[in-house]
Amino acid sequence: MTLPEKTVERLSEYRRSLADCADGGITHIFSHVLAGLHGITAVQVRRDLMLIGFSSDTKKGYDVRVLADFISSILDSPVPANIAIIGMGHLGRAITKYFNSKDLKLKIIAAFDVDPAKVGREIAGVECHDMGCFERMVGELDINMVVVSTPRDVAGELVLPIINAGIKGVLNFTSRPLNFPRGIVVENHDITTMLEKVAYFVKEGEE
Repeated sequence: MTLPEKTVERLSEYRRSLADCADGGITHIFSHVLAGLHGITAVQVRRDLMLIGFSSDTKKGYDVRVLADFISSILDSPVPANIAIIGMGHLGRAITKYFNSKDLKLKIIAAFDVDPAKVGREIAGVECHDMGCFERMVGELDINMVVVSTPRDVAGELVLPIINAGIKGVLNFTSRPLNFPRGIVVENHDITTMLEKVAYFVKEGEE
């Protein structure tokens, strides 16, 4: 069964909170406490966990490590996924450095750019390759997902190379939505739009 997108997002968030709890010495957590950490209801937490088949709520609450491991068994692939960054500017570097500092089954292993000053260098812990060899390197490095952090005006030019390379998933951080054929999962996140949305509701709350 394929889980709803929002459920997958919440499960990922639950897992991070559970990891923080474990690091803080907390061994058990109630659904209403986990819900409070995420601004949702306990009913929603229990519904999400029921959907993945987890039902070991006891008088002490959920076992933090057991629940985190169970969520990992649902979210993670048996084999670690290799990811590439396209566009190694400030945002690309920040994403790579932050992401690879986490203990995940996902790893950014390469970067691609067209800037000769970046190509051939190790940046944020990964080698930066010329975009001209993208399709070949994707095959050689067994990359199946990419994060796009290029300027908006060049983002559209990446669609065909990404399709031809056989990429299966795209996380797009540019302000230009990218559309792909069925079979390629894409998430478009326009930071400007998200910030403007937050600013709007802040303004509304002040009036």
